[in-house]
Amino acid sequence: MLAAAASALHSTSMCLPSPKPSQALDQSTTTTGGGSRIFLTTPSKPKTLLHDHPLYQTAHPNLSFQFKEKILCLEILGVDSGRVLARNPSLRSASLDSLHAVIDFLQSKGLHLKDLGRIFGMCPAALTADVGSDLGPVFDFLSRDLGVPDRNFRRAVNKCPRLLVSSVRDQLRPALFYLRRLGFRDPHALAYQDPILLVSSVENTLIPKLDYLVGLGLSRKDAVEMVLRCPGLFTFSIENNFRPKVEYFREVMRGELQELQEFPQYFTFSLENRIKRRHKEVVESGARVPLPAMLKSTDEECFLEKQFIFKQCYQTKHLIAKGYCSFNFLASSQINRNAVAIVQFLLSG
Repeated sequence: MLAAAASALHSTSMCLPSPKPSQALDQSTTTTGGGSRIFLTTPSKPKTLLHDHPLYQTAHPNLSFQFKEKILCLEILGVDSGRVLARNPSLRSASLDSLHAVIDFLQSKGLHLKDLGRIFGMCPAALTADVGSDLGPVFDFLSRDLGVPDRNFRRAVNKCPRLLVSSVRDQLRPALFYLRRLGFRDPHALAYQDPILLVSSVENTLIPKLDYLVGLGLSRKDAVEMVLRCPGLFTFSIENNFRPKVEYFREVMRGELQELQEFPQYFTFSLENRIKRRHKEVVESGARVPLPAMLKSTDEECFLEKQFIFKQCYQTKHLIAKGYCSFNFLASSQINRNAVAIVQFLLSG
């Protein structure tokens, strides 16, 4: 399929009509009253090799052959033509030449044909972008502002296709300046790990989320440190993520704000599938388990072992504090060695 796409998109004989004179006219004859034969020529629709494709044959008969070819080229790339046409109406009037220009330009920047179906599916506006005024500046920004070498353009764009439909002047550069002021110093991290931050509105997304964290009672400095340690915080919804998780943490878990400050990754876990379930298990066990230990364990047996260890720790610390046993006795006993180390840490605090 990809081989077919490559041929279709790079051969004008495949995607663009190029009829030969003999193919462009249908000849018929008629006889005059004097017996002379006159050849009548009527123009026929130019035909391309794509007309033999099954998708072309099953297309709606009222569609023009140019429109059918446009749809077929998109489908060969792996693009849902109906979906992208609905999301980008400008595509209806776009010429095949303009589509080829976009595709050829992206390939010249290192993207593969197999990447384009996903990219155009996520960002249909890229199909009708102007190569010179829209796409070119994006790659200049990646190169000059973020230091992305040509060979890594594909990596950055595949990570965040929305880069292709974001204005450098109005979106990408203002976001970069704001993030730098906050303390995001590594341009490669922004390009390869968190490019979603570059396409996020400073006024409508980044600032409101930082303000929400400050509104919890954190200082601005502490809130900034949280997003620097966990940039994903900028991508979460206040209403659907922050607010319900904060309410559960405060009202049910009775947690302290400092715990969230020290472990901002709390917001990356599912409230229903991880946080509530793990907290319920901890409560039922009677153990006191730190937030990272409670949530980060992915294996159930590993989590249960940690839960048991921390339960041992706090029980043993209580015994030592009451004078029922000494730490030396504890160290010589059969208690879990990890628990011994944790109790020693707790006693030193």
